[in-house]
Amino acid sequence: MAKTRKLRLTVGQAVARYLSVQFSQRDAQKQRLIPAVCGIFGHGNVAGFGQALEQYNDVLPFHTGCNEQSLVHIASGFAKATRRKQTLAVAASIGPGSTNMLTGAALATINRLPVLLLPSDYYCTRHQGPVLQQLEHPINMDMSVNDAFRPLSRFFDRITRPEHLLTALPEAMRILTDPAETGAATISLPQDIQAEAYDYPAHFFEPHTWRIERRVPDPQRIDEAVKLLKRARKPLILAGGGIHYAEASNELLRFAESFGIPVGETFAGKGAIQKRSDIQLGACGVCGSAAGISFMAEADLVFCIGTRLTDFTTGSQSAFQNPSVKFVGINVTGHDAFKQGALPIVADAREALKALSRKARSAGVKPRTQWAQRARKAYDAYRAHLNKVEFKSARGDLLGQAHLVGIVNDMSQKGDTVVGASGTLPDTTTKMWDTNNGTRALLEFGYSCMGYEIPAGIGTRMAQSRGEIYVMVGDGAYLMNPTEIVTAVQNRLKITVVLSDNHGFQCIHHLQKFKTGNSFSNELRMRDKKTGRLTGNFVPLDLAKVGEGLGARTWHCQTEQQVRDALTEARAEKQSCVILVDNDVLRGSQPAGTWWDVAPVETGGSAYIKKNRADYDRDRDRLQRLHY
Repeated sequence: MAKTRKLRLTVGQAVARYLSVQFSQRDAQKQRLIPAVCGIFGHGNVAGFGQALEQYNDVLPFHTGCNEQSLVHIASGFAKATRRKQTLAVAASIGPGSTNMLTGAALATINRLPVLLLPSDYYCTRHQGPVLQQLEHPINMDMSVNDAFRPLSRFFDRITRPEHLLTALPEAMRILTDPAETGAATISLPQDIQAEAYDYPAHFFEPHTWRIERRVPDPQRIDEAVKLLKRARKPLILAGGGIHYAEASNELLRFAESFGIPVGETFAGKGAIQKRSDIQLGACGVCGSAAGISFMAEADLVFCIGTRLTDFTTGSQSAFQNPSVKFVGINVTGHDAFKQGALPIVADAREALKALSRKARSAGVKPRTQWAQRARKAYDAYRAHLNKVEFKSARGDLLGQAHLVGIVNDMSQKGDTVVGASGTLPDTTTKMWDTNNGTRALLEFGYSCMGYEIPAGIGTRMAQSRGEIYVMVGDGAYLMNPTEIVTAVQNRLKITVVLSDNHGFQCIHHLQKFKTGNSFSNELRMRDKKTGRLTGNFVPLDLAKVGEGLGARTWHCQTEQQVRDALTEARAEKQSCVILVDNDVLRGSQPAGTWWDVAPVETGGSAYIKKNRADYDRDRDRLQRLHY
């Protein structure tokens, strides 16, 4: 028997070498699965995994950053922009370096975005006694802060022996490339084990390609769905992020136009229809267009494609008001396909739409022409309203946020991408941004994570070499995480941050005033000496100087022309840019009108709250429906 060739490597070296030869492939497209590592060094990884990253830097480039949470967001933004065909690994030191990544892990897993997390861990030997930053649990000697990753990860393992990598690394790669299971894959690396050597079989480090499979639908489910479609008079499609990840936009358009089915979009599904079509409705749900919301209420059959159907999409189960409504769930994971009591089609979105189109044609399904014509008129009326009302401000007034989004959209060009996540800006962007000009909108709202925007813009830039990357962020979220501008500058990854300054957390402020009638601690105001509350003047900040101090070129704008001039100049710049825009605090986009389940208190409130609670109870009983 031939002797197996061995390679003596440390655990850190083995991880780096293994990652450098992993590839993913979907259809005919093949690419590096993990082309780079992001991280921040500390005593827990600088001598172990850090040495390996320096040694293998030519084949596995390393990017440092300012905060570990941000680095995970960079990886998520990169994965989203590459349609989950690639991701980044993120390394952190022991203790706070590792736990800083927890929010990023939650975001990735909730949004089903693949990221590989490599937090360092405490010594497996215990000769040292309690080490720096160690959590001592009274009854679990082997517990560390890294155990907090378990509920936030789709895969978790702690490497306590070097040979554990032989099973842990392939399983992590499987999770990262499985559309149904993907999310955060976490491999915890104890400090001493990182530096320990082992004789690994050489074939473990041979190039390996992980195929991202396209699951085909069950023919019986397709037959059942077509029977439902044949009976339906008002069918509707809700297009989620699964359309993008399956690269199914063309198949969606053909299916929808062939049978006269209007298409609405979720946050993640924004831009599912990539060219002008008469069946577009725009956004649906709590942050939906007037057109999308009205058609959701009437639909008697809803195709839910690649969506998790969160409360912002379903209006907390109030949006579908047709008493006979039925659902078809098309998703790569059965957990989502079965929601709403749907007929489940557990399959890749592209393959399912192809099969539905073929079967519907052979079954003689006719297009719902009048229904589709109504959709076109409703959407045209909605766009006309935006152009007449939302995308304008009175001369001399500060810009409204919708007006700002409209200006950036108008100035954007084919190949540009807009990134957003939290506050009122993703609401405004999903309702109003028009992707038919060849732009992309990458909106994260599964976790609605403040501070995601700038790092995700950097990750998007890593995946997209051409076109502008517009990061739409409010001042509240900007103040949580402006420091990654340094990372963008340091790595020559140009982004343009469009910063809406409305003096605080106005999204929640508006909700607070609506639900309670009061204003309390949601605006950036000085503490009043008389009342002791934060009710004084606005805090005098110059957020443009923050961007400038971090290395970006900056502008401070108050008028439409100033914004347009800044966007023109920013496009010509090679360095990262920050465009600060003073926005009208009171002028947001027009509410969609969809009910959302946020309950006022039952007791102890003012007369306003008591009335609001009575209205809430009435609307909940009248509107909210459960679909089994």
